[in-house]
Amino acid sequence: MKLQLNGATVLSKATTLAQLLDENNYGAATVATAVNGTFVPATLRAEHTLSDGDQIEVLAPMQGG
Repeated sequence: MKLQLNGATVLSKATTLAQLLDENNYGAATVATAVNGTFVPATLRAEHTLSDGDQIEVLAPMQGG
């Protein structure tokens, strides 16, 4: 399946957001995720099904002020 991950095209066999994060070494990281502009909480990633062409954003929290 062809997806956009943080603006880059990736080919993936993942069917869920959690699987995609594992494939791309985000599995253990503390990140925020969105699919097609909609926030997906960590508790729902394993059941959030991906479709061809989805746009996924993965953001790491930043500290500062």
